[in-house]
Amino acid sequence: MSTPHPTTRKRKGPRPKHVPQRTCVACREHAAKRTLFRIVRTPEGQVEIDPTGKMNGRGAYLCDQRGCWDRAVTTNVLARALNTELTHETLETLRRFAASLPDTEPAEHAASVRSTDHA
Repeated sequence: MSTPHPTTRKRKGPRPKHVPQRTCVACREHAAKRTLFRIVRTPEGQVEIDPTGKMNGRGAYLCDQRGCWDRAVTTNVLARALNTELTHETLETLRRFAASLPDTEPAEHAASVRSTDHA
């Protein structure tokens, strides 16, 4: 009789933690889910900023760059991602939130946003 081969491998240390990735709807950059802001369309049809990332509804993600928020508010990219029309009140709320974000943009981020504006 031959000895059976082990069917399981021995791991060489702890398995790396899975970090969920999401895409900013404005600049299309991938980042960790926790570093992006989630905008959610609730089942009632309201559009809100979701600080917990766990609200029920259809979500879209924006990074912390003011340029991405400006693009999301001035174009229909956020409305398309949420499959809804954004009301004037919702747009004003998003603009106020965007005004509280830092003004600085990393050079590579600004270049990628500019290159996607022409597409």
